[in-house]
Amino acid sequence: MGIIPLCFKAGEDADTLGLTGHERYNIDLPSNINEIRPGQDVTVSTDTGKSFTCTVRFDTEVELAYFNHGGILPYVIRQLTTQK
Repeated sequence: MGIIPLCFKAGEDADTLGLTGHERYNIDLPSNINEIRPGQDVTVSTDTGKSFTCTVRFDTEVELAYFNHGGILPYVIRQLTTQK
């Protein structure tokens, strides 16, 4: 999947944070994917020196499982190959 859904905090958006869309972003996620929780706050920093907090929009454990497996399709394939 490679996409981490994030939500700005209330009252913040790209304009208020001065983001142009040309930045490179670093998302401070736990190194162990099992430590990510639905609705968790994370720090996002840019290559221009800006830093802000966002909420990770994995809303369920199933969404986290999909992310952990690289997306829905790899998850389903792994489930099918492990069934007997």
